[in-house]
Amino acid sequence: MHDQPLAYFITFTVYGTFLQGDWRLWRSRGKGSQPPQPSLEQWHRERLKHDIILLGKPQRSAVESEIARLCNFRTWKLWIANARSNHVHIVVSASDINGAKVRDQIKANCTRVLRQGLPVFIDRPVWSVGGDWQCINSESELEQAILYAGEVQDRKDREHQ
Repeated sequence: MHDQPLAYFITFTVYGTFLQGDWRLWRSRGKGSQPPQPSLEQWHRERLKHDIILLGKPQRSAVESEIARLCNFRTWKLWIANARSNHVHIVVSASDINGAKVRDQIKANCTRVLRQGLPVFIDRPVWSVGGDWQCINSESELEQAILYAGEVQDRKDREHQ
């Protein structure tokens, strides 16, 4: 019997922004982090069926609000939700449900909200397929995940301006 994790660290990306082969490292199902492969990334980029639409401040705010609303509705403990222009980080505790289902429910609800607010998202993907989720099993891992999802991401944003 498996113990329930303390929380999940969930990440998912905006459609077309983190392709297989990406220079920022990418994750392969079953193999984990992989080194950059520019030709693979280019191959995937050439096959995108839709333009990449980054999230502006209103869309990021709508995503964060929807995550908070859903967590409240499901009685999940939301530690942090940080929507960036090209990805979303969430740290959430949810009993008796695995991380993939939590991630998928959050993505589906955020998709609905974005499509209601921006017709440009209708009839096209908003997010990349899947996404990542990791179990958080200790208080120190929880603190690190919250710090990374919040302050570290904000610091990275300031450094690239």
